Amino acid sequence: MSSTTLEQLERKNKELLALLEISKILSSSFELKENLFRALKVLSDILEMKRATITLYEADTNTLQIAVAYGLTPEQMSRGKYKIGEGIVGRVFLTGEPMVIPNIGKEPLFLNRTGARVQKDNISFLCVPLKIEDETLGVLSVDRIFSEEIDLEEDVRVLNIVATLFAQYLKLYQLFNKEKTEKEKLSMELKQRYRLRNVIGISDKMQEVFKTALKAAKSKATILLMGESGTGKELIARAIHFESDRAKGPFIAINCAAIPENLLEAELFGYEKGAFTGALVSKPGKFELANGGTIFLDEIGDMSLALQAKLLRVIQEKVFERVGGTKPIKVDVRIIAATNKNLEEMVRQNTFREDLYYRLNVIPIFLPPLRERREDIPLLIDHFLKKFNEEYGKNLGISEDAVRALINYSWPGNVRELENTIERLVVLTEGTEITFEDLPFYIKRHKKSKLEFLKGIQSLPAQIEHLEKKAIEEALKACNYNQTKAAKLLGLTKRQINYKIKKYGILQRN
Repeated sequence: MSSTTLEQLERKNKELLALLEISKILSSSFELKENLFRALKVLSDILEMKRATITLYEADTNTLQIAVAYGLTPEQMSRGKYKIGEGIVGRVFLTGEPMVIPNIGKEPLFLNRTGARVQKDNISFLCVPLKIEDETLGVLSVDRIFSEEIDLEEDVRVLNIVATLFAQYLKLYQLFNKEKTEKEKLSMELKQRYRLRNVIGISDKMQEVFKTALKAAKSKATILLMGESGTGKELIARAIHFESDRAKGPFIAINCAAIPENLLEAELFGYEKGAFTGALVSKPGKFELANGGTIFLDEIGDMSLALQAKLLRVIQEKVFERVGGTKPIKVDVRIIAATNKNLEEMVRQNTFREDLYYRLNVIPIFLPPLRERREDIPLLIDHFLKKFNEEYGKNLGISEDAVRALINYSWPGNVRELENTIERLVVLTEGTEITFEDLPFYIKRHKKSKLEFLKGIQSLPAQIEHLEKKAIEEALKACNYNQTKAAKLLGLTKRQINYKIKKYGILQRN
């Protein structure tokens, strides 16, 4: 194995360690500046990113001000003020796109407003936006000692991930401090309980889920959640409910597979007194209870064809009758359905109504299995470890070898299986740390070599090609799709970047 490959693998290891440490810090409390300072120190200590700063937008003055910094004095921080669009920091905030300055001594846009860089040659400057949804909260920037051996695009990729964590933390902090009354605080706790768990996901696939879910929440459209068991469909459904204008209304969940077919209709629509043996009093169903809110129909693929027809009527007309009743009952309910089955195939086999499928499938959201978003596993481990440490009155840590083994395991039961595993480990582990030897045998036998672990689910060449394509796309955006400027930014010739644009099928814009 070449020394270059070993260095790349070691870098991957450091990245995972840094992200795990930062997630631990940000989930520990709402001590905003202290936690952000500690997180910036992690970037410096583990990834050698010096003079890390977080510059935030101040709406009152319409300016940017350094709020937290590692490697700057208080006086230097106080000088870190920028207008929108001014310098590198102001431009990144304005455009919402990262910028990389390989050598600040040769870049006239770099202002050195803080005065911290006495010697500017041989210093690289990396700057990425702190964005959540369509809102830019500020900018994260770091210094790097300039070297041909350092992959600045790889640094930008990591900083974008860190910036996502920071932006989510900042947004939650703002929301936490905004709530004043006890009723408002309780509502925020509900949102945090489900939304926080749902937003544990820095992978591209989960970011797409969050993006679609947040957009869907603001609409009245029916949503269909698809994915394997244990991927968190009900948690996403709850998050959508609490982000919608129905948040103050009820959220009612029912598992269609867990109730016998002859009882499911009564559970959904209720029944009148005397409708069947044992019906001594009238009882409202789940749809009535969910009026003004959201009903979550889990495992919708297990519903009988007869009941599917009645559900279709409710979706179309918002009206139904109780079992044994004749009086129409009108409801205002938002429907979110979920399944781990292939409904399209069921439609072809005539086991699921085609008209109902298209009524449910207005906004489809696919939840990826955990094995396809392994970069989220360290964050989930930390979340569940903290949760069960508090629940069982313990203070367990977890070893690096144990975390690696958990990342490598295939998790057929997905997030639910991971949560149950961490709970079992917290209950059974003696001492102060969960080690590799404490893990279940079926997880230990999946342990891979260090090389295999660091490669993850893609080969190293495939990861490099993915990062190279993304770096070229970002450079082109930053340079308004001027190939000559983008090539210079990346340290390539125009011929090289033209070849790679064609190789990766990167679309050009006018």
